[in-house]
Amino acid sequence: MFEKVAEVVRRYDELNELLSSPEVARDPERLQAYGQEQAGIAELVAAYREYTHVGAELESTQEMQLAETDLEMKEMIREEIAGLEGRLAELVEKLKLLLVPKDPRDERNVIVEIRAGTGGDEAALFAADLFHMYTQYAAKHRWQAEVLSTNEIGIGGYKEIIFEVKGKGAYSRLKYESGVHRVQRVPVTEASGRIHTSTATVAVLPEVDEVEVQLNEKDLRIDLFRARGHGGQGVNTTDSAVRIIHLPTGLAVQCQDERSQLQNRTRALSILRARLYDLEYQRQHSEVDEARRKQVGSGERSEKIRTYNFPQGRVTDHRIGMSIYRLESVLAGDLDPFIDELIADDQAARLNISAEPDHAHERQAVGR
Repeated sequence: MFEKVAEVVRRYDELNELLSSPEVARDPERLQAYGQEQAGIAELVAAYREYTHVGAELESTQEMQLAETDLEMKEMIREEIAGLEGRLAELVEKLKLLLVPKDPRDERNVIVEIRAGTGGDEAALFAADLFHMYTQYAAKHRWQAEVLSTNEIGIGGYKEIIFEVKGKGAYSRLKYESGVHRVQRVPVTEASGRIHTSTATVAVLPEVDEVEVQLNEKDLRIDLFRARGHGGQGVNTTDSAVRIIHLPTGLAVQCQDERSQLQNRTRALSILRARLYDLEYQRQHSEVDEARRKQVGSGERSEKIRTYNFPQGRVTDHRIGMSIYRLESVLAGDLDPFIDELIADDQAARLNISAEPDHAHERQAVGR
């Protein structure tokens, strides 16, 4: 491990020299590229330098203890050694995590697609709840959320809603939300008060630009039609709605929320690029991403990653066996307890570290 760290430190010092050279200073592209590369390894270098500093301090303190004859002073030095050893162990774990290759997509904006699954109107209402949850979560992180496409039902739910979240690190956290979400509650339309189970699927895709996914016009079929509102009424009198079908893959995207045909086309192309990028990424990383691909599934109740149980006020993430009894808070965007644990679990898996024993059973996070 430390050989790898030493290589990174050497590269960091090399980048320092490059960034201070007149040749690089005159080349904005190289200056930006080297600056970004250095920023990406700065935390690891800082942790390693602290590790070497603490290690040197520990060595000198141990020598001091050997030379000390006063028993009281020896005890004080022993306590100091214990503290330094503890900090050294923490830094080793930190270095291990920092050496785990980062997902190159982590800093990207994301496109989130929520679709009603099993449960009819109740599933559509639940899709609206999830949309509200994610927009609140985005606001807590000072990210911007913008709706790209909707397919609404008359009572305030969504058969489908697609939106973009813009902000540094959005994908690094929201990517764990891909999958089937299940709700257990009494629907507002249920007169008898029986609890129903419904689902909605969430897909989180990293945003890509035109350079990364180039679309050939010959591969696209673009249909224009008049946008429609609830109940079939026309929302405008021009053919502003756009449906784009990618002929080689059969992927189809439809946008009609904007009055401008150009805006709808631009949004549809953005969604299509994200889907094609994700499709190709999955193909290239089929073994690594196999579990993630299975998360979205078909929307059946059995394929779930998280359950929102209203009668008990409980939210359970089934991947990590974690429950929080603050359902209203979670639906208001308080997702970080789940996401932090999912990140830690993912890092442990990638480091080949066994999950903690209490991952095997449901952790109760009452009022946490």
